[in-house]
Amino acid sequence: MCGIAGIIYRDGGGERHVGRDMTAMLQAMKHRGPDSTGYALYRPEADGYVMHVKLAEANNGHHDFDFDERLRRQREEVESRVKALGAQISDVRSTTDHAMTMTFGFDGDLKQLADYVEDVRGTEVLSLGRALEIVKDLGDAKTVASDYGLDGFVGTHAIGHARMATESDVDIANAHPYWAYPFPDVAVVHNGQLTNYHQWKRRLERAGHRFQSECDSEIIAVYLAERMAQGDSLEESMQRSLSELDGVFTYICVTEDALGVAKDELGAKPLVLYESDDIVALASEEIAIRKVVDREIETYDPYEGAVMVWTR
Repeated sequence: MCGIAGIIYRDGGGERHVGRDMTAMLQAMKHRGPDSTGYALYRPEADGYVMHVKLAEANNGHHDFDFDERLRRQREEVESRVKALGAQISDVRSTTDHAMTMTFGFDGDLKQLADYVEDVRGTEVLSLGRALEIVKDLGDAKTVASDYGLDGFVGTHAIGHARMATESDVDIANAHPYWAYPFPDVAVVHNGQLTNYHQWKRRLERAGHRFQSECDSEIIAVYLAERMAQGDSLEESMQRSLSELDGVFTYICVTEDALGVAKDELGAKPLVLYESDDIVALASEEIAIRKVVDREIETYDPYEGAVMVWTR
């Protein structure tokens, strides 16, 4: 089931209330996935990096007698480790009781930094980039947006996911979107199944990648980012994925300046698209697009085997 959505603003600087718009789109598809909601939001690229860190699962540990103290120690340890690698921290915020956001300048190895942070027990880096911020948690879009203050997020483009858990736990670790660890500013949401998931996971692990979940969507994110790191464009990487990733799927990928969609050659997973001079919006259902376009529109469903990419 699940619901996926994407939006990119193409007019001028392309800065809009993308958090509010993506919330409206995802809430319209709440019936497709009430278990968790996730956002990959892109702000104008900054000089430094923004890192979102999960300190604990939202559905575990709240009744432990030392829960608050444990999270306080984790926050302090994360900050200490980032500073130890030479980062210049400009802001640290507790976005919820089980998550934190850190902004910093850094000239070193991002993978080394993320690995060092994740050595803190129970900690997971959800995203790290100059433009990308991933927020995901349990509940519907209105709940997550309220908890994280997303209605005020101004940015250029975004993707989102409303999840119905079918093959894995209801937790943040298995919620979409997925950052393409350790590549900055690449994320994916996905509706469908990869039948050669284990083959690709072993192949990418042998190449030195590690995975935060057992979800096949994370494979797509890392696959695309690795192809781009080897010199392929986003569109070339996505085209290649259609022949190398087996299954029934539709996915949306975002980078710091682009949004793309791909449908497998069977085209069984739904996606509706609206495109104009100022905006591109796509979602699993048309009702989501109509929440953010305040005029009469005509939408269409991309053909099977389609790959489409838009830049801002």
